[in-house]
Amino acid sequence: MKPIALVLLNYNGIELLKKFINDVISNSLEADIVLIDNNSIDNSVKWFKKHHPKLQCIELKENYGFAKGYNEGLKQVKYEYYGLLNTDVWVPKNWLKPLLKSFDTYPNAAIIQPHILNQKKPNYFEYAGAAGGYIDKYGITFCRGRIINKLEEDLGQYDKNEEIFWASGACFLIRSKIFWKLEGFDNDFFAHQEEIDLCWRAHNLGYKTLAVGSSKVYHVGAATLPLSAKKVYLNHRNSLNMILKNVPNKNRTSILTYRLILDGAIGLFFFFKLKFSYTWAIIQAHFSFYKEFKYVKSKSNSLIKKDDYFFIKNILLEYYLKRKRYFTDLHK
Repeated sequence: MKPIALVLLNYNGIELLKKFINDVISNSLEADIVLIDNNSIDNSVKWFKKHHPKLQCIELKENYGFAKGYNEGLKQVKYEYYGLLNTDVWVPKNWLKPLLKSFDTYPNAAIIQPHILNQKKPNYFEYAGAAGGYIDKYGITFCRGRIINKLEEDLGQYDKNEEIFWASGACFLIRSKIFWKLEGFDNDFFAHQEEIDLCWRAHNLGYKTLAVGSSKVYHVGAATLPLSAKKVYLNHRNSLNMILKNVPNKNRTSILTYRLILDGAIGLFFFFKLKFSYTWAIIQAHFSFYKEFKYVKSKSNSLIKKDDYFFIKNILLEYYLKRKRYFTDLHK
């Protein structure tokens, strides 16, 4: 048996499977390919079984979303490593070898991601992950190669292997023992930010997350869940819950207060842009956060929490006021 299962989570993604799965199979010879299906209704499973009858297909009884979908499906996947790959990612030949080799080179690395480039503009980094992710003190995410909406051209400037804070759910590898030690993704996230929460919990236990620049994959971006009010809601709700769970208790109130105010400002921005559904989505996210506060807080009681999680204090200040557009402009 091969040491790694490359696991794709599908929901009504038949067109993406038709476009990308053959190259995933032929260019990932080190891995066994597994499809987890979130109860699709577009004949994805029928098509997959017809064209790839020898590959494992795990059929879930309902659409559990990204977090629980993977958690439920991976219970049936017994390998040393899991590779989680979005169905809208194209992978070239030999992309997997450097990632697997890095697990041997860096024994304390629990999670490893390749560099993620834009499938439509392959010389540029893609928004969801780029060359590896970080957060600021208030939970705002950014990446090497992507700050806010500024995407850099990949000139090899980040090719050196580097420890990062979070790996993109679009594509990363994880040691299966550590995945289950962390109890997998948080089911309550449904989708978005769950990989950051997972990496944060790994960081709190002393494990490393690594970006490997000698491996590059190409992501369509937003193909599985395009920008919408639902996506805005999930991002804001899950970010607040992630902060509540993982920030040290002594700092939690001040950080959450600042973040709630910041969210309000973002809501006003959407309002004045006449994107009223996005403003309402943020309001709903806050209501959900307040409603579930005690429950989410209770989940954090047993978690170790470290205060060295953030790369920089306030990325929005650096970007908008200090006009720092590139990761290399930032100073930790």
